[in-house]
Amino acid sequence: MTRIRLEVDGRKLEAELNDTDTAQVVLAAIPLEARVNVWGDEIYFGIPVALDESATAQAEVAVGALGYWPPGNAFCIFYGPTPVSPGAAPRAYSPVNVFGQIDGDATVLRGVRNGALIRVERIES
Repeated sequence: MTRIRLEVDGRKLEAELNDTDTAQVVLAAIPLEARVNVWGDEIYFGIPVALDESATAQAEVAVGALGYWPPGNAFCIFYGPTPVSPGAAPRAYSPVNVFGQIDGDATVLRGVRNGALIRVERIES
C-alpha cells in the first residue's frame, strides 16, 4: 500500500495509490509542486510524466479518484461534477488512467483557487 500526501490552498489530504503501472510511474515523479487548474469540481496540473491511455482508462470516475490524463500529461483530482458531467458524478474530459483514491472527504477541495500551489509527497511507511 503506497500512500501520498497532497497540500493545496491550506487543505491537506492523503490518498492511497493502486497497484498499476500508472501509479508506479507517477510515484517515481513525486515529490511534485505545481500550479493547479480548476475545471468544475476537478483540479489538474501538469507533471513530468508521459504515458499512454491504459486499457482500463475511463471517463466516469468516483469522487476522490486520482487520474492521469494522457493528452495533458496531467495529474487530476476529482471531487464532484465537471462541465461535461451529465449529473452529480465526476466525469473526465476524456478517459483517464485512475491510479489512486483520496481518503476521506475530497469535497473539501471545493473553493481551491485556479493557480494555487499544490505539493504532493510520498508518505514513508
